[in-house]
Amino acid sequence: MDSLQTRLDLTSLTSAVEAIRAEVGKVIVGQHQTVDLLLTALLADGHVLIEGVPGVAKTLTAKLLAKTMSVGFSRIQFTPDLMPSDVLGNSVFTPKTGDFVFRQGPIFANLVLIDEINRAPAKTQAALFEVMEERQVTNDGTTYPLDAPFMVLATQNPIEQEGTYRLPEAQLDRFLFKIIVGYPTASEEVAILRGNHQRRNLADALDAVTTVLTADQLTALRGLVHQVYVEDKLFDYIAQIVQATRASKSLYLGASPRASVALLNSAKALATLRGRDFITPEDVQELAPSVLRHRVLLTPEREMEGATADDVISQLVQKIEVPR
Repeated sequence: MDSLQTRLDLTSLTSAVEAIRAEVGKVIVGQHQTVDLLLTALLADGHVLIEGVPGVAKTLTAKLLAKTMSVGFSRIQFTPDLMPSDVLGNSVFTPKTGDFVFRQGPIFANLVLIDEINRAPAKTQAALFEVMEERQVTNDGTTYPLDAPFMVLATQNPIEQEGTYRLPEAQLDRFLFKIIVGYPTASEEVAILRGNHQRRNLADALDAVTTVLTADQLTALRGLVHQVYVEDKLFDYIAQIVQATRASKSLYLGASPRASVALLNSAKALATLRGRDFITPEDVQELAPSVLRHRVLLTPEREMEGATADDVISQLVQKIEVPR
């Protein structure tokens, strides 16, 4: 492969990515990896679960990303009393016609922010299965497709357990990434304080961000991602990594074939973010934790030892021969 010669013209994609980074960077300090993963998921047409303690700007980052795009946006606050119809919509009787008319819920948007997704009960979580995977809602035997693009950005707090429900494995598997947002560094926190001092309120922060991408432009950029070149040996490499999670004695549950597809598609998107029209083993290695950490379950013994999913994934990746 002539790896130094770019076959795809990625100028438009690079310009769009840089513009979004610049707009989000007007408000968000640091979190470069989080922003890059969000952009990767956006280009790969995948949903994202963002996990972090309160106050690390999970929701704000998602709202800013939405603000940079000229697409429909909705926000849903998940609560223990939230019903599936509150998310998907329901049929309403119209006295004039004597018919029931389907009234769309807030899920009918291009970019949907779900705050504290683990606060809703199982029946509401299950309502997301179809819409996240098939981009459609079925009500009373009628299917209602969602407009493209469609992306779910969900947040959850890993510390607080009271009034929360563990997400089903089937739902977790529908998220392309699980992104862990940590605390800022000391210098970043000083910059956050300065920025907060200069702005009067949150509305000023949101107003500072302008739209740089339309839905049609995003569709065109995703078309470029689909054309990224993948060598045969990298298909084998991705498959070996995912297969290793199923054979590992440290894991009670390994990753599904959906994880393999997610790793491939996200690696292609990350390659374009890096200005390449071909993926490398390093792309796969970089994304493996974000793609796999929510799709595997540790054995009780490994949990008692204090191991994390990331620890096991890192060990598995290191054992697999890197194709060259």
